[in-house]
Amino acid sequence: MLAQKINFNRPLMTRQVLFALALMAQGAHADDVVKSVNPDAPAALDANAIVQAVIVSGSKVAHTAPVQASLKATEPQSVITAGFIEQAIAPSADFIAVARIAPSVGAGVSANGEGLGESKVSLRGFQDGEYNMSYDGIPFGDTNDPTHHSTSYFPARIIGGMVIERGPGNASNLGQATFGGSINLFSKELSDSARFTPYATFGSWNTRMLGAEYDSGSVAALGDAALMLNYSHLSSDGYLSFNGVKEDNIQFKLEKTIGDTVLTAFSTYNKIRSYAPDKAGVTLDQVALYGKNFSLNNDPASQNYVGYNFADKSTDFDYLRVQSKLANGWAFDNTLYSYAYTNNTSSGSDATGGTANGSKAGPTGNKDVPGYTKLNAYRVVGDIAKATLQTTAGLLRGGVWFEHAHSTRNTLDVDWTLNLPNPVEKTAPKTVKYDQNSGWNQVEPFVEFEWAARDNLTVTPGLKYVSFKRSVDAVVNQDTRIATVADQTYKATLPFLTGNLRIDPQWAAYGQLARGFLVPPLSMLYVNNPSASNPAPQTSTNYQLGAVHSSTNLTFDADVYYIDFNNKIASSGAGTDLVYFNLGGAVYKGVEAQATYYVGNGISLHGNGSLNSAKVKSTGLAVAKAPASTAALGLLYKAGPWSGSVIAKLVGEQYGKEGEPAAYKVGAYTTTDLNLAYTFSAPSAALFKRARIQFSLHNLFDRQDAISVVPNSKGVAFDQYAFLPERSALLSLTADF
Repeated sequence: MLAQKINFNRPLMTRQVLFALALMAQGAHADDVVKSVNPDAPAALDANAIVQAVIVSGSKVAHTAPVQASLKATEPQSVITAGFIEQAIAPSADFIAVARIAPSVGAGVSANGEGLGESKVSLRGFQDGEYNMSYDGIPFGDTNDPTHHSTSYFPARIIGGMVIERGPGNASNLGQATFGGSINLFSKELSDSARFTPYATFGSWNTRMLGAEYDSGSVAALGDAALMLNYSHLSSDGYLSFNGVKEDNIQFKLEKTIGDTVLTAFSTYNKIRSYAPDKAGVTLDQVALYGKNFSLNNDPASQNYVGYNFADKSTDFDYLRVQSKLANGWAFDNTLYSYAYTNNTSSGSDATGGTANGSKAGPTGNKDVPGYTKLNAYRVVGDIAKATLQTTAGLLRGGVWFEHAHSTRNTLDVDWTLNLPNPVEKTAPKTVKYDQNSGWNQVEPFVEFEWAARDNLTVTPGLKYVSFKRSVDAVVNQDTRIATVADQTYKATLPFLTGNLRIDPQWAAYGQLARGFLVPPLSMLYVNNPSASNPAPQTSTNYQLGAVHSSTNLTFDADVYYIDFNNKIASSGAGTDLVYFNLGGAVYKGVEAQATYYVGNGISLHGNGSLNSAKVKSTGLAVAKAPASTAALGLLYKAGPWSGSVIAKLVGEQYGKEGEPAAYKVGAYTTTDLNLAYTFSAPSAALFKRARIQFSLHNLFDRQDAISVVPNSKGVAFDQYAFLPERSALLSLTADF
């Protein structure tokens, strides 16, 4: 049944390759993988091509490599398999912990502990909101900027693989920020056999996670349909003071094949309560007084009181997909989806101590605690329709993406001591900082042709058109504090050209020339006269060359890139005269490589690294929060019942503020994680089929270096730092029944 689920009409290096690698990770030989993939696939995308996209026959290393690229690659990429996630990522982690292993991926460490607080990664120096994220091919992100929340939507335990694309991709690669690349998450593949899998994790800071997964296997009575249901509950006190967290996640997936059509239904719901300041971090004065793990306290007279600083977030992500193989080489793929995010945040006014107590809601001279509540709620609905035609000359792919979003956002000032509205704003309504509705309607048609120019050469030209209309309807608009009804439409035509040359069975080379795109943020409408601010979308022109090698004992790939970022959005004026416009840009360039070598006896060595430059055109100085380099070294073992890994990740020096000011230089830091697991094979009389115990140590060498600094307008004394959390341990148990 699994062979029928593969979608042969999407570009390679998505579900097909991850599926092939998953079979390899389960012990299947390459030849068996070939036989297991649908033999009726179009010739240009047959099973052998899919497997060879990643491996050569008999490869011992492809299924153990933490990150690797495809022999069919047309841009730099890192494939991360379910096998690596199970072997080297703690079950309590978030999806950011999975991405962190790849070259040119910086940051991604939560100061509160793995999976226990918000974290973000940079990609070649591009920040969250400047690159895409997708789940099962569906782009997702916030509706003010396309940013993301690592503890919402998709914990690592419901991820079946990841493909990081360091480039805009082809024309069929969708999203509002192809500008900086894409981090693509994939759900787990369904099982052919029925099983019930309870699991548990216990560890440092009173961390506990309990859950269970049910796989129906292929059910003949339901026409060979298969489903998976997963539920988990996580709780922890966290490393930072009083930064507790509780999370519940439930996931459902159903697949059914009807003739040449595959139906997939997916839904996940995530709910989390976390205690932390809305603008987290610790000043150096606070470090001196309370330590690097200071965040909140139990003093009701403090703006850092735990009872005033918490967030309740809930998300859902749902889709229905129909994939049909039609006659005469045609195929159709349609995905109807919806996702939503609700964030109710309460916070003290200033976690740095830079704002004194006192409220206008209380009597003159009071020492009441000021703060605010914040709501950010949105619902996004969309549809992605794709059609393909296989011809003797190649594969024609075209389609269109429609999407609509609606958001409600507000921030209200409060006196926490009296639990009353606090009239601190200069104009009415004096207790409301902003109260707005916003939304967008967008359409992206695209077409591309994967031309088989020769038996060993494919060239893929493509074109995508973007039309994005953003609107705001605010009773009190953010920043301006006036009622505003306005909209702006952004348009762009994006060309793409990629190529892949198969040099021999073990070597391939690729090149890319493509235009990326970034939708302007909602803040473009935070002005008194929106018609005076209508900058063009920010674009990137990407030039990339690379080579990939895959043999029995070695996977290796390397690339060079040059990215010209244009139409940088700048502003001039202030208050009622504030306008936004395009000015200059930046140049991103560098070299990247990743390799895994199978030594023998179950041992593999892995290394990856990058040298990255991100400089502002007008000054030649570094872009803020853009690491100058990254590197990772790993030792992995998998033989018999034992598996394990020791992986160190280095993030190079960077600056917390544009312009390379010495006060905001963050030195290089390294985190090292150890994982060790033993799998028990059940005796014939046992109730369970398989059991596994895993021990994890994060920050093995107990480093507590600074990992970021956020400038504060009140002065350097109030700049906020984050540090590596101290060493922590987790013990995880899993059993299959």
